Amino acid sequence: MKKIVIGGDHRGYNLKEKLKTIFTDKKFDVVDAGTNSSEPVDYPDIASAVAKHIQSGECEKGVLICGSGVGASVAANKFKGVRAAVCHDVFSAHQGVEDDDMNVLCLGVGIGGESLAIEITETFLNSKFKSEVERYVRRLEKVKEIERKQSK
Repeated sequence: MKKIVIGGDHRGYNLKEKLKTIFTDKKFDVVDAGTNSSEPVDYPDIASAVAKHIQSGECEKGVLICGSGVGASVAANKFKGVRAAVCHDVFSAHQGVEDDDMNVLCLGVGIGGESLAIEITETFLNSKFKSEVERYVRRLEKVKEIERKQSK
């Protein structure tokens, strides 16, 4: 069973709850990183909570939801080892994992609707990094090297 973490700010709360139910029913072990209502919260706090679950290795992948997905992505990418991206389509969701080892999917509630968000999330969660393809491994190592240099 894959263990995932999901979080959303106040704008993403309803979609987070829906995705949490769907993927729990699909036998994913889902950790809820908040928020727990539609009362206003700051997306960096939720992004931080999701990122910490990824950094610790407790969860393999994460899903972050805010109004556009952009703010959550920016905040999550500040954490070492987190590779977050906004995806508005199925292609970028699987390509981001397969080619770039993306580990956090960011969604915007204002883009695409609920059924598309479910399809994108399912694609993201079921995709795997193509670790047997040398060019993808080489590129990922270059990204990690940039991260190491920046954290010194």
